[in-house]
Amino acid sequence: MSEPSAEPTPAAAPPTGDEHLTPEQYDVLRRGATEPPWSGEHVHTKTDGTYRCAACDATLFDAGTKFESGSGWPSFTEPAVADAVDTVEDVSHGMRRIEVVCARCRGHLGHVFPDGPQPTGLRYCINSLSLEFAPNPGGDGLDADAPGGASG
Repeated sequence: MSEPSAEPTPAAAPPTGDEHLTPEQYDVLRRGATEPPWSGEHVHTKTDGTYRCAACDATLFDAGTKFESGSGWPSFTEPAVADAVDTVEDVSHGMRRIEVVCARCRGHLGHVFPDGPQPTGLRYCINSLSLEFAPNPGGDGLDADAPGGASG
């Protein structure tokens, strides 16, 4: 994990190409909002695949690094590649945290905490609204534990 920068996440006019985002996705990615815990579609996803930025389609996380943290948000031990995300110091809401942003479009993804499992000891706590999931080719893309998934 790189040292966090002091630059805030951009929240001005929508960058060109954000028209495909829902208002909720825009609030998270461009205004730094946080979705309510347990509300996101990717909290319980267990399918093998890749999580991509909902704004710019950059590859961010691999499903193989996802784990159940009990936090209510999808959690990962590390990005898919080291330079997929950047970190920024976040002192909002009277707290001191490390914000995670997409390295390509600077969209707000969530935060990273030093309480994750080994081998990294990190927990990338990410808003589902900032992610799009792409199942690996050859898979059915269905989550066996989700309603309507492979088991029901």
